[in-house]
Order: sequence, then C-alpha cells, then structure tokens
Amino acid sequence: MTDTSRIGTDIGGTFTDFVVLDVETGQITLEKRLTTPDDPSRAVVEGIDVLRAAHPGLLERTEILAHGTTLVINALIERTGGTTALLTTEGFEDVLEIRREVRYDAYDLELAFPRPLVPRRLRRGVRERLHASGRELVPVDADQVRAIVDEFAAEDVESVAICLLHSYADGDHEREVARIVRERRPDLWVSLSSEVLPEVREYERTSTTVANAYVQPLLAGYLRRLREALDERGFAGNFYVMQSTGGVIPLEVARTFPVRVVESGPAGGVMAAARIGAHAGIGDLLAFDMGGTTAKVAAVVDGQAAVTHDYEVARTAHFRPGSGIPVCTPVLDLLEIGTGGGSIAHIDSLGLIKVGPRSAGSVPGPAAYGRGGDRPTVTDADLVLGHLDPDHFLGGEMPLRADLAAAAVAALGEPLGLDAVATAHAIREAAEESMVAAARVHLAEMGVEPSRLPVVAYGGAGPVHAVGLARKLGSPRVLIPPAAGVMSALGLILAPATFETSQTYKVKTDRLDLNLMDDLFRQMEKSAAQFLPDGDGVTYTRWADMRYVGQGFEVSVGLPGGDDWRALSPDEVTAQFKAAYESRYRRSYDDVAVETMNLRLRATLTGDDDTVRLPTPTATGRAASEALKGHREVHFPEGPTRCPVYDRALLEPGMTVAGPALVQERETTTVLDRAATAAIGDLGIISIDVKGA
Repeated sequence: MTDTSRIGTDIGGTFTDFVVLDVETGQITLEKRLTTPDDPSRAVVEGIDVLRAAHPGLLERTEILAHGTTLVINALIERTGGTTALLTTEGFEDVLEIRREVRYDAYDLELAFPRPLVPRRLRRGVRERLHASGRELVPVDADQVRAIVDEFAAEDVESVAICLLHSYADGDHEREVARIVRERRPDLWVSLSSEVLPEVREYERTSTTVANAYVQPLLAGYLRRLREALDERGFAGNFYVMQSTGGVIPLEVARTFPVRVVESGPAGGVMAAARIGAHAGIGDLLAFDMGGTTAKVAAVVDGQAAVTHDYEVARTAHFRPGSGIPVCTPVLDLLEIGTGGGSIAHIDSLGLIKVGPRSAGSVPGPAAYGRGGDRPTVTDADLVLGHLDPDHFLGGEMPLRADLAAAAVAALGEPLGLDAVATAHAIREAAEESMVAAARVHLAEMGVEPSRLPVVAYGGAGPVHAVGLARKLGSPRVLIPPAAGVMSALGLILAPATFETSQTYKVKTDRLDLNLMDDLFRQMEKSAAQFLPDGDGVTYTRWADMRYVGQGFEVSVGLPGGDDWRALSPDEVTAQFKAAYESRYRRSYDDVAVETMNLRLRATLTGDDDTVRLPTPTATGRAASEALKGHREVHFPEGPTRCPVYDRALLEPGMTVAGPALVQERETTTVLDRAATAAIGDLGIISIDVKGA
C-alpha cells in the first residue's frame, strides 16, 4: 500500500464491516467480523487489529476513518440511553404524553404508544414565555431554574433537554437556561431545541431534542473509548461519523447532535449505490441492502436519494406512522424491513411460513453458525438450497454447519408435511415477498414506479436474493457492485462532509420577502459551516418546505443553486412548489394559497470524494470459463441442478455468465437463476439482465 489510506467501518446487527482504500492506487482491502452486542467498539478494534497485522503501519498512514453505527437507534429502541430531564415552558410538561392526539388506528380502542423517554418526575416547567414571533413576554425565572437543577442531583440525571415554547423564533431563553444548568452542573450534557431542531411544531421539536439528550451520554462515551483505542494504535487522522443523510461529520459534532446518526450505517450504502449508478450512467435506481438483521430499500432519483424529516423510531405498530417516537432530523428516505439473513422463520396462526421481524443476530446467530442457535433463519434456508457454500463463508474463515441448518429448517416444515428443501424454498419465498410488498408501498408513497428502476444490490445477503426480488418488482436489471458485501462501509469512505440546518419561516408566498429569505439563508450558511471540518471550500444547497394553506404537512422544494435562487419571483417560487406537488401527488390546485413553513440549507465541504479512485479490473480477453472454480448442486423452484460456481475475483470486464450460476466472493454470493444473464462491466460491476421466468 502507498502512504495514504482511508478506512470505513460499519457496525451492523450481525456483522461489522471494514473497507481500507488506498487513495492513490484504488486498491481496497475488505474485512468482516461478527458484531459484539455487549460492546460494539470491541468488534471495531478487533477488525482494525486484523487489518494492522496484514498491513503494518496502516493506522499511521490513515488520513480518514469514517464510522457508521447502529448505537443510537438501538439505544432509542432498547431504552439504554442516559437518565434525562426535560426543562420546558411551565404548563407544557406533558407534551410528550399528549403527543398530537392523533390515532394511528381509528378503530383500535387500546392503542399503544411508546413510553416517553423522560419520566414525568423529570419533566419540569420553567416560568418564562415567548411570543410566536420570538418577542419576550415573560423573562426566565433564573432562581427557579437553579432550584430545579439542584434537585436533579438526587435523580442521577446525566443529560438535560431544554425545549421552551417558540424557541425556534428566538433561542435566547434556551441559551440562558443552558448557561444556568452548566454553571450549576458542568458535568451534565445539555441539548437545546433551538440548536437541535429550530422548527415550528412543539411536540416534534420536544421529542427530537429529548431523543438527542437521551443518547448523548451513551454515544459520547462510546466514541471517546473508540477514539482512545485507535489513538493507542497509532491513529492520528480525522475521525468522521456518518450521518443519516449520507454525509459525514467530525466526531465532536456527532457528540453534540447524536440524533443525526440515527440511521448512520444504511446511509453509507445508499450513497455508494448512487455513486455506482452514476458510474454506470444510471440516475434512477433502487438501492437494496440486505444484511444479517434487516433489509433496506431506498430510491435514488436523478442521482440523489430523497431525504425526509418525518422520521420515527420504536414504533409500537410496524409500518404505522404515528405509532413511534418522532425524531425529526434529516434522514435518507429509506424503508427498513425486519428481513435479513438472520431473520427467524416461523409458522403464523394461519399455518403459513413467515419470516421476521425477530432476528438471531450475531449471538447466537443462525443455526448454521454453530453458536447455539436452533431456530431456522433465511441464511439456514439459503444454505440448504445450496446458494451458500458452507466451506467458503467469509472466505472459509467461518465455516457453516449444513447439518444444523438442515435440521432447523426441517423441524419448521415437519408440521406442514414439508421436507427441508421445500421448507427452505418457502422461507426464501416468504422473505422476498415481504421485502417486495414493503418496497412497493414505500415507492408508491414516493410516487416512484418500481418497474423502471434497476436494483443495486449489496449487503451480505443482498446479492443472494437480488434477482428474485427484482423479478417480483418487475425491475429489468440488477447491478452487483464491487465489495458488495461491505458496501455500506465503502460508502462511508466516499461520502462528503455535510451539515444540514433549518429555520422556520412561515409566510404566504404572495407576501414572500426574498430579502429576508436571503438574510436567513446567510445566517444558516454561517451556522452550518462551523460544523464542517477545515477544507478548500463549501457549497450550499437550499430548499423551502411549502404547502397549501390549511394542510398539515409540507413538500420540500429545491431552490436553484448558487445565487440563482435570488432571481426568483414569489410567483416562480409558487410555481416550483406546484410542480413538485404534482410530481408527487399527480395533482395541484390553482385556487388555494401556498405558504412556506421552513427553510433548509445543506453545506457540503468541497473535497476529493468524487476523485477517489476505485479498483478497475483489467480485461485480458479471457473467457469466463477461466473464472470457473467448480460445480455444486443448487435447488431452484424448478428443481435441483448442477450449477457452475465462478470466482468473482477472476471475472473480468467483458465476460458474461449465463444462469443458472453462482458468483462467489468472500463476503457474499450472487445467485443467477435460469432466466438471468450477467455481464461484467468496466468497474467490475456485475450487470444482470432479469428476464421473465
């Protein structure tokens, strides 16, 4: 390796993935370790040590280490964050319980909602009041705040969320309360809603700020321990953490805004999928990530993944908006489904085989791991069908027990009169159907037709199931990128440094003050730039959240880049909203007034992420038969067949492989059925033509 490297490491529910990129040559080194749920940093350090042993001096020459983690979302779901208090305007202590008084199921008389992250005794009211414009009505009662903070000592409070009424308009009251808290208790973590989410809507702003405060002690401690372990091993470069938007931020910023990394790992994969699509000349695609615990799908349109600000965690009802905890931070608009390689198959009340959402995780893992698991999983079914090689899993470092997998799968099918192979087919079919059904709904909500989107498949289990999923969706093509089994980690390396901020600006468009908008955007530019690492320059992207007057939710409308947006008239801004609205909902209204609600700005550090070289295989003109490593029996729905197995490392640009066939690499396997044909592209991308079965 040369003198400059980058490392990406992504912690998943089952495996922790690593990619080392030699910046000058484009050479990549991959590693995969079982995740250590008791202490996720342990798997990271173990993997780094393996890489250091293979490449002496690796950390010393690493300029960037980018990290993706599930720690934040797991803490919110499993309630493992710090003891948190909420300081809010007197009389608004119960906002977290009142929510919006909206029933996500109008006919369920016993609706369940997540318990607030802050118990009632730690939600304390402060005497103060702001007008909706930000004008002070009642000053902060400083003595009362001091008394409240002193009482927190008896409750072992670790973190404080401050969310005062109308602080999106003026954060001075929150900053005054924070100053008092820090004076009395400098050991406490403090989160201000005027910094975390300066937007209108009291409940969502409070919920998001509380979530930030709740996970802050946990993430800060984790990142500190990990950084110290890396420093001890010679690392002196920049440590970045992936945000949910697909951009990285410095470690210190992640400690301040931990909710921004709630979907940290999956975002890296989506960004890498968009990059692969761009290389292949494809702007519209479906990113499909199937790992050990979950599957994720996200649409990329015109080279950009959609971002949502209406995100929930810990839903009490699957796929039911309104049943979870709002975390209104920018998140890539992806759908997460409880169907991964480790998802457990079971028989439901109707006698049908279903898969997930429970997962065997890394401990004990699928039955095939031989670590004590005895419940059948998708991985076990894939092994029974011959789609996985028991002697080549992780390049042979982790042999699989085919006998244990067959026993677990057969036990599930026995009450239904099915043998192991028939049961494995049923598990595979159930897994793919559940992913397809969820993906169709998600794409329909976005106004995207799945049949026109090629599928970019990655994750350890993604290429195994990609052709089946694509055919069920009606997609014409599947792309399997290089390093597919660890592509989320690769995406961490390729991602730019970004920071997004927002500000409420509620006004009808016929009264739009573009000079005031300009002032607000300039303030946002200054705010966002301070959270980026040093670099050559910063580019800004702007949006306005807009809606028809009377509606409850908005559509984000992109504004022209650079200074071009300043040339827009109010009528042109309105026209852009109507075009965006019609694109999404297939209708617009000329007789209803339009208003803006929030302005949004993303700052992106101008860097070399687009010039980082990826490995480019050399074409020698050899035939694909040169990459053949053997044959094995594989079960397809039409019956068993003796199937050729190709070594992906030996496949070159220009080669073609006709199904049925398997393309095997260390971290994953691509399954081609009888109707599929694959061609190897110039970056080593496997492009699969998905024909009708």
